[in-house]
Amino acid sequence: MATQDRQAVLTILSLALGAFAIGVSEFAAMGLLPYYAADLSVTEPEAGHAVSAYALGVVVGAPVLAVLGSMIPRKLLLILLISFFGLGNLLSSMSTDLTTLIIGRFASGLPHGAFLGISMLFAAEFSPEGRKARGVAQVLMGLTIANVIGVPLAGAAGQVFGWRLCFVVTAAIAAASALMITRVAPNVQTGPMPSPLRELGALANRAVWSTLMIGAIGFGGVFAVYSYFSAAMLDATTAPAWAIPAALSGFGLGGVLGNLIAGRLADWSRLGGALLLLGGMVLMSLLYTVVIGDWLMMSLSIFLLGTTASLAIPLQMRLMDVAGEAQTLAAALNHAAFNAANALGPFLAGRALAAGHGWGATGQVGAALAAGGIVMLALAWFESRSRARRVMPAVMPAE
Repeated sequence: MATQDRQAVLTILSLALGAFAIGVSEFAAMGLLPYYAADLSVTEPEAGHAVSAYALGVVVGAPVLAVLGSMIPRKLLLILLISFFGLGNLLSSMSTDLTTLIIGRFASGLPHGAFLGISMLFAAEFSPEGRKARGVAQVLMGLTIANVIGVPLAGAAGQVFGWRLCFVVTAAIAAASALMITRVAPNVQTGPMPSPLRELGALANRAVWSTLMIGAIGFGGVFAVYSYFSAAMLDATTAPAWAIPAALSGFGLGGVLGNLIAGRLADWSRLGGALLLLGGMVLMSLLYTVVIGDWLMMSLSIFLLGTTASLAIPLQMRLMDVAGEAQTLAAALNHAAFNAANALGPFLAGRALAAGHGWGATGQVGAALAAGGIVMLALAWFESRSRARRVMPAVMPAE
C-alpha cells in the first residue's frame, strides 16, 4: 500500500510539473512581449499575434488531438503531448522573425488543452472513490503555482538574460515531466479503449455542452478583472512599484487555496461546488468595483477573486459524469472552453472601458459574466433533472 501511495504522489507530481510548464509558457510569454517585439523589430501590437496564436492553438488542438489520440493509451499520449509542447517552446526560443515565433507559439498551444484534460482524467482514474476531485485539483496545482512562482521568475530571468531563456527553461521542464511520467506513472485505463467515433459522441451530448458553457461564460468574470488589474493599479492608485507583482502573486496564492477548496467542493457536489465558486466570483468582482483607488483593498479583492478561479475542477468532474465514453474529448474541450472565457472576458471589459466607463466597469463586467455562468449552471441542472425523469435509472451521477 505504501508503494502504491508513493507511486500516486510521484505520478501527480509528474503531471503537475507538466501543468507548471504550461502555465509558465502561457503567462510569462505575455509579460515578455515587449522584449521579443524589440528583438524581432516589430511593434507590440504585431508581437501580440504570437499570444493570440498560442490561444488559437489551444482551441484547435484540444478537440483535434483528443480525438486523434483517443486510440493511444493515456500514459503514452500524455508523454507525447508534453514532449510536443516542449518542442514547440524550443522552436519559439530559436525564432529569428515574427512568423517563426507565431508558428512556435501555435505549436506550443496545440497540446495544452489535451494534456491538461487527459492529465485530470488520468489522476481521477487512480484516485480512490471520494477523493477523485482532489486528485484532479492536485494536477491543476501546477498551473496555480506557476502563477505564484514560475511566471515571476521566468519574467525576471527573461528580462536579464533574454526572452528566449523563458522558452528554453519551459522546454526543459516539459522534458522532465515527460521523463517522470515515463518512469513513475501507472498504466491505468478504466472501461473500454476510447475510439474516435465514440469520442465524437460528446458533440451530440447536451449535458456536455451545457457544462462547457458554464466555464466559457462564467470564467470570463475572472479574466475581465485580472486582464486590466495592473493597468487599473497604475492609473487609479499611488501604489508602490512592488505592489503590482505582489498582488498578482497574491492572485496565484488565492488560486492555490481555491484549488484545495474546489477539490473538496467537487467531491461533495459537482454543480453545487461550481455554484459556490461562481457566487464568490460575482461577489468578489463587485467588491473590486467599489475599492478602485485603494491599492491595498484592490490587492485583497484580487486575492479573494483568485480563490474562485478553480471552477475547472467541479466542471471537469461533472464532465466525467456525463460524457460517457467520450471522456478524452470532453476533458480537452473543458480547457478550450476556459480559453474562450480568456478571450470573452477581456474583450467585453475592454469594450466597457472604450465606451468611457471607469476601471470599476471591469468588475461589473466580471460580475455579469459570472452571473451568466450561474444561469448556464441552472440550465444544466434543469437538463439533468429532465434527463433523470426520462431515463429513470436507479442511480444517477453525483451533481
